[in-house]
Amino acid sequence: MSNSSPIIVGLDIGTTKIAVIAGRKNEFGKLEILGFGKADSFGVQHGMVLNIEQTIRAIQEALQRCYASNPDLIIEEVYVGIAGKHIQSLQTRGEMIRTDIESEISRQEVEQLIQDQYKTYIPTGDQIIDVIPQEFSVDQYQNIANPVGYSGIKIGANFHIITGNKLAIRNIYRSVEKAGLHVKDLVLQPLASAAAVMCDQDLEAGVAIVDIGGGTTDMAVFYEGILRQTVVIPYGGENITNDIKNGLGVLRTQAEQMKVQFGCALADEAKSNAYITIPGLRGQQPREISVKNLAHIIQARMQEILDFVMYHLRQIGLDSKYLNGGIVLTGGGSQLKHLIQLTEYVTGLSARIGYPNEHLASNHPEELARPMYATCIGLILKGLNDYENHPENFEKEFIHVNALKTSGNPAKEKPQQTASGETKKESNVRNKRLREFLDNIKSGIIELFRDEEDKTI
Repeated sequence: MSNSSPIIVGLDIGTTKIAVIAGRKNEFGKLEILGFGKADSFGVQHGMVLNIEQTIRAIQEALQRCYASNPDLIIEEVYVGIAGKHIQSLQTRGEMIRTDIESEISRQEVEQLIQDQYKTYIPTGDQIIDVIPQEFSVDQYQNIANPVGYSGIKIGANFHIITGNKLAIRNIYRSVEKAGLHVKDLVLQPLASAAAVMCDQDLEAGVAIVDIGGGTTDMAVFYEGILRQTVVIPYGGENITNDIKNGLGVLRTQAEQMKVQFGCALADEAKSNAYITIPGLRGQQPREISVKNLAHIIQARMQEILDFVMYHLRQIGLDSKYLNGGIVLTGGGSQLKHLIQLTEYVTGLSARIGYPNEHLASNHPEELARPMYATCIGLILKGLNDYENHPENFEKEFIHVNALKTSGNPAKEKPQQTASGETKKESNVRNKRLREFLDNIKSGIIELFRDEEDKTI
């Protein structure tokens, strides 16, 4: 049985977690989740892979849990998110004189103009990750969203080019490939998150998406439907945890637990008479930590992150009335209490939490609607968008896999092999295809005899 949409797999290699989600578009245009697995991340700091072996093991653990959630899955290639303080962006302009000025501008010519920008000079040691056209021009006509179908002599465009360190990019490729997978494409994490939590109205109104992850805070700014800025701020939830650990003199695990259970981004909202009891170490007396003090530490770090956000918005002149859509907070760090109020106070813009459930089908696991999975779901949407624009780059026949309907945490499970050397999931897929083939034959025979009976009546 074939399906009209390919199965796309997103791999989010984060500082605190690694997530693998498989999905495809259903007949209603919604994202149907087919498999999900996650694992604690080791070897990644501030969004960069530093220990390849630890990262490989974490990817394989998340992958095994994804297989455990749906044994029929076959995962070979993935869309991978990339972030880190090495990420840079620049604006450039490209132009092309057309050879056949009598014909209309084709998609191939636009693609060629985009590909030409990969020759842009960048510092030694860096590599172009993505080239994103902002607005096109044809001869004297400006601000064209899509020039296909226009006629003219010269076609030009403004481009937003995203670059990264070659070594950091190579470490991602090596980790994924040694885990037994192929990288279909690298996608900047804030762009993936934006795809998951925003709609066309948000992009037109003007919005800044702020994805607060474990190691970095990623930002993408859109205005009049155009990507204006991408920034990776090298601070995230891990920095807050470290501040709590050092400021209150507690263990790291205790700091993380306090942040999640009792953390508040606005100290004025914290109760001054509330305390958290921390067990003493090696027979020492338990300690009491003031919830108010905890909130002061969290607010100081979050305010620093938001100050960076405002700095970058001022750099492009979009810090005040222009962003009618305000700021959309997503990522695991966005779940801090009263963060919306703090964001509105610091930035002067409206703020809301961005959930990735708008694009999900109704039977999705509840856990995946949390902001921390926005990047991974956005990676799948990026792959589906690639398929719609370039279906020739995908297989023509896609295997049928039932949607994932449970939200449990599958146990860690290694693929089992049959006597023929196949893995269990491969054997299941083969047997399922055989059953479907036999069912089709059976249905044909039944229809044949039914037709004969109809003739005798």
